[in-house]
Amino acid sequence: MDGSAAAELERAQRVVMRWDSVASGGSSGGGEDLMLFDGGGDRAEAERFLQAVDDLRRLEPPSPGSPPRRTSSAGGSSAVHVAMARLEDEFRHVLSSRAVDLEIEVLAELTSLSTMISDRASFSEPVADTEETEPAPAPAPAGDDDENSVSSSVSRRSSYRSMTSIREIDLFPADAISDLNAIASRLVAAGYGRECLQVYASVRKPAVDSALRRLGIERLTIGEIQRLEWGVLQPKIRTWIRAARAAVRGVFASERRLCFLIFHDIDLSDITTTSPGAPFTETVKGAALQLLCFAEAISIGRRSPEKLFKIIDLHDALSDLLPDVSDIFAVSSPGESICVQAAEIRTRLADAVRGILSEFENAVFRDLSKTPVPGGTIHPLTRYVMNYITLISDYKATASELIVSRPSATSSISPEGNELTPSFPDLDLPDPESQTPLAAHLIWIIAILEHNLEGKASLYKDVALSHLFIMNNVHYIVHKIKDSPELRELIGDVYLRRLTGKFRLAATTYQRTAWLKILNCLRDEGLHVSGGFSSGISKSALRDRFKSFNAVFDEAHRIQSGWHVPDPQLREELRISISEKLLPAYRSFLGRFRHHIENGRHPELYIKYSVDDLEISVSDFFEGSPPPPHNRRRSHG
Repeated sequence: MDGSAAAELERAQRVVMRWDSVASGGSSGGGEDLMLFDGGGDRAEAERFLQAVDDLRRLEPPSPGSPPRRTSSAGGSSAVHVAMARLEDEFRHVLSSRAVDLEIEVLAELTSLSTMISDRASFSEPVADTEETEPAPAPAPAGDDDENSVSSSVSRRSSYRSMTSIREIDLFPADAISDLNAIASRLVAAGYGRECLQVYASVRKPAVDSALRRLGIERLTIGEIQRLEWGVLQPKIRTWIRAARAAVRGVFASERRLCFLIFHDIDLSDITTTSPGAPFTETVKGAALQLLCFAEAISIGRRSPEKLFKIIDLHDALSDLLPDVSDIFAVSSPGESICVQAAEIRTRLADAVRGILSEFENAVFRDLSKTPVPGGTIHPLTRYVMNYITLISDYKATASELIVSRPSATSSISPEGNELTPSFPDLDLPDPESQTPLAAHLIWIIAILEHNLEGKASLYKDVALSHLFIMNNVHYIVHKIKDSPELRELIGDVYLRRLTGKFRLAATTYQRTAWLKILNCLRDEGLHVSGGFSSGISKSALRDRFKSFNAVFDEAHRIQSGWHVPDPQLREELRISISEKLLPAYRSFLGRFRHHIENGRHPELYIKYSVDDLEISVSDFFEGSPPPPHNRRRSHG
């Protein structure tokens, strides 16, 4: 080495050793106030130090791979090792002190703006008759007549799909990025690349973990998640969907950009086990796996009908994020495993959706409740099932993608050795080939429900009430279909007309069964006598006929006022139909025969009702409560 080179080396050593002395054990943090790269420090001094490091490397190359020794020159350490130890401390200091405070709330909002979905508040809202809650664990009829027996999760009409995605945020000021790049390049060039990456990961991993905690991601194992009650999990799913978007599109994307800005022009290929993008992957891999752990636990958990819509939410959210996950993590071989795991979880969520739908069909079929609902009103099972499939139709975009096979009695319904399971008859269903698989499943569910309702109708001792029960329930099914454009499109007009015909037939059969005996009392047969000096009318038979009419009508009024037709329009139409048959017949009968009674003794014992009285009485029918006391004894006047 010539004299000038020796002098240059000595000057570089003095610069390095002076800062080693000033720092006085910087690795321990004792010199934190005296850092070269301090943001507001002496830039010229920092540049002199970097130049000195370059000169040292040029004039006194270190032994590659040697660990940094944090002792002074007096202890025998080479100036290069001292410089590298100093640069490690500076690298850690800049990473720790110059990071921009990440505004998690703003980040979450930014990443939400790019997603076309109603934030079901975030994501779950009403669809059925009134404001409704999540579906009960199974379609188990509970004697509850409330519309709020099923969930809704939809103010949206299609799956989530984002128009744009990545929202990279500057995690450090530009001058700090420049310093980190300058320091890292010297550390790697001197053979301290592994130490450099260890420092990088030791600072950025906690920062990423902290960001996820602030987004609401808890560190729970799969077992811990699966042990949580479903009511506890539902809000966590909403939180996870929001947090996952922010984590992938904001936190991870920004970390990838930071890593690129610091290491993009540095060759890391000589560092063992390191591939391109490894600093980033090592930083966020743990957080990414923790994030996916939640979705994985849901995907492999117990399947039950009430979970369907939240699982579809998860599936949609993960599907929406997969392109971003692939974009962000495919930069490195270690990151590919995250992409694969995310795709596998989405597949399991899709399987769960199909399995839950099958389980729902079986649950509807096997509902064996043997207690008839009072008054022949709408059965809780009917409300539950129709609200449930209305929600499915609101998820039509996703459900149509996932439901690809059609139902069949042999595959969907199996007795499983249960002797109480009813046998399933052949059903006259629309041509399945003309329906999409999803539509075929929904029609199949309604057909199963109809079959189940037929069995429940047979529980009523009063045949007329059993027909009223069928009328109420099928009418409800028809109107739920008509009230949902999506469901109506899936079901189709052919099957809808068939259902409409069924409830009208049930209404007609009810009237014929319930009123034939009453109307027969108003017929002339048996009242006329012939021969002798008779007037042609048997007064005793007529009195008996009026008494019979009063008795059977009183009984019908007492009983059928307690029956319930909950739909106001259907209730009024039924009353009008009854009045149109009853009132003209009674008016005619009364007009022909009342004078025979009124000319006799105590006419009030036989003519209890005027036509107006009957009309008022008919207005009491189907209210589901005992009739009010009307004063009807006016006609005998």
